[in-house]
Amino acid sequence: MKQDVAQLTKNAISLLKELIATPSFSSEENNTALLIEKWFTTHGIQYKREKNNVYAFNKYFDKAKPTLLLNSHHDTVQPNSAYTKDPFLPQEEDGKLYGLGSNDAGGALVSLISTFTYFYDEKDLSHNLIIVASAEEESSGPNGLNSMLKILPKISVAIVGEPTLMQLAIAEKGLVVFDAEVKGTPSHAAHPNENNAIYNCIDVLHWFNNYSFQKVSEVLGKVKVTVTQINGGSQHNVVPAKVDLVIDVRVNDCYTNKEIVAILQKEAPCEVTPRSLRLNSSSIPKEHPLVQSGISLGRTTYGSPTLSDQAALSCPSLKLGPGDSTRSHSADEYIFISEIEEGIQLYINLLQGFLITE
Repeated sequence: MKQDVAQLTKNAISLLKELIATPSFSSEENNTALLIEKWFTTHGIQYKREKNNVYAFNKYFDKAKPTLLLNSHHDTVQPNSAYTKDPFLPQEEDGKLYGLGSNDAGGALVSLISTFTYFYDEKDLSHNLIIVASAEEESSGPNGLNSMLKILPKISVAIVGEPTLMQLAIAEKGLVVFDAEVKGTPSHAAHPNENNAIYNCIDVLHWFNNYSFQKVSEVLGKVKVTVTQINGGSQHNVVPAKVDLVIDVRVNDCYTNKEIVAILQKEAPCEVTPRSLRLNSSSIPKEHPLVQSGISLGRTTYGSPTLSDQAALSCPSLKLGPGDSTRSHSADEYIFISEIEEGIQLYINLLQGFLITE
């Protein structure tokens, strides 16, 4: 039986309040997973759980049909130290719902769960639906969506729920984090030293600040290189043998992560070592029926600089959700109640307005 959208929306907001009130830092999501299980049980939806990932298939799942994945995460970061409100107390003020994870990505999660629930009993969908409420997104941990892909059937296309103001993020930058060493000659500070590792950093930092990769993406723009950490020295009278740097590289869709590593290891003026190559850039063609359905609803397309669980997916994927990315990880995080109301209705309209074939 078709669900009432107004009632689903009311229930979604109640679920979000429960999620806010339940701490769910990455790898500690057991209690929020229980809340999601409770939703599925209450709505008569068969579900499964793998560690702290809760997932379900639509009632009339057909292996012959292509499959659309709906995904968002229920873990959060630690609360920002500048909070003035209790991060675990859901508070409504002036149309806003405050609380840790309200915007990133609780609003998108409950909206997608509601959308899945709306379509769960429908017999004549052109596609299957799978929803995964995943863990460990914020930490890019090993037991999140990435661990689910070997369990799930083939995914044709995915919607990843993140705060995008319900605009269509048709591409997302990947990430490679590098550890770097700037070397020098260790010595007593009282003696001459023409090879001070700390001074050597000056030219290295200038190099990274000025370096540009040649290929520029039409959607994602340039690869962005940023030195984010620096550590060197142990006491005032000792010149260190080396200084450690951390470099954050946001990769556009013109390069693979492997190519980025090869280029920097060849050209950088110091030793650089990648931590991982698995967080790739992702995209979906603007011509894809899912994107075209969104455009027909007045949505605009853009490229996102921030990372999400799209990085784990190899299929075409669209990042879309209520809320604003600039509020994520901020003090006194919030989402507008109206954004959730709009999000659920737009997700439903989006899925009603497209067909996928293989």
